[in-house]
Amino acid sequence: MVKSKNMIRVLLVDDSSLVRDMIREILESEPDIVVVGEASNGEEAISMVASLNPDIVTMDIEMPVMGGLEAIERIIAEHPVPILVVTALTGVRTAFTAVSKGALDVIEKPDISLENVLNLVKKIRLLANVDVAAHLLTMRRRSATASVSNAPIQKGFSKGGIVAIASSTGGPQAIHKILSQLPALFPVPIVITQHIAEGFTQGMVDWLNAVTPLKVRVAVNGDVLEPGNVYVNPAEHSMRITEQGMIILGDRDASHLYRPSCNTMLASVAAAYRERAIGLIMSGMGDDGVAGMQAILKAGGATIAQDDKSSVVYGMNRIAVERGYIYKTVPLANIPAELMHRAGVE
Repeated sequence: MVKSKNMIRVLLVDDSSLVRDMIREILESEPDIVVVGEASNGEEAISMVASLNPDIVTMDIEMPVMGGLEAIERIIAEHPVPILVVTALTGVRTAFTAVSKGALDVIEKPDISLENVLNLVKKIRLLANVDVAAHLLTMRRRSATASVSNAPIQKGFSKGGIVAIASSTGGPQAIHKILSQLPALFPVPIVITQHIAEGFTQGMVDWLNAVTPLKVRVAVNGDVLEPGNVYVNPAEHSMRITEQGMIILGDRDASHLYRPSCNTMLASVAAAYRERAIGLIMSGMGDDGVAGMQAILKAGGATIAQDDKSSVVYGMNRIAVERGYIYKTVPLANIPAELMHRAGVE
């Protein structure tokens, strides 16, 4: 799913010349990135993708003539290329819809802060290497429910009492697919820590709620976990789960490179649920979540990883597999069936 490249060629799409100038300045300060073109609307973007053949497109959503959603749909259908949605906070909910249409990730429009600048560059380098055509084929595969649900549960592991999901780049679209296939009466709660910018969590939750019978909500301090509910870690806080099934939100640890912290959430689930914990580590860069999956394994819980071919970025899940912390590696299409089996859905 990964292509080998040298210089990364970027097409910028935004109706604001000031935003394009800022992104160009950020990207072209890097020796391995060049901006090959700029478009002010989706119609121009479609034409320029065909003529310039960029390695990646940064795409705004709200634009005149043709908006980003239609442009993304057309580009993915006609000239598949990695697309990174770069949006203002006011357009977050619509921006996540772009992921359903083929965009790989969503980030906030950059400002002059070092953190935002580094995040943009890191995303560009990472996503430019994704083979979008191969990824789309993988995402369209249907689940093999029967073959998974009849598989034996890991020896020594009881039916689960909670599903804890850790994800980063490529995670939202994978979570979207999983939740859309789980039943309303899913018998255990689901907690999710997804690396995401501050202010973006509610938009992602609204987007997920539209495709699943489960109740998806932003986690609130003091919430008591209930079956059939999905609790998403707010970007502004660390999240821990107590033995009583209560959510505790705290300040983010500045020492954690990736935020919110997957390790913090997973480690608390391991301590609280032990052998009844089902941990799932998914697509994403870095190694956040790896130590948390180790904790779940040591506590006697079930550890699952999304496989290489279905991951936008085979990073944190790859490290967990290589270190021996994963009992089972599963294609994305089969993860819903695997979770239902382990949660006791017959």
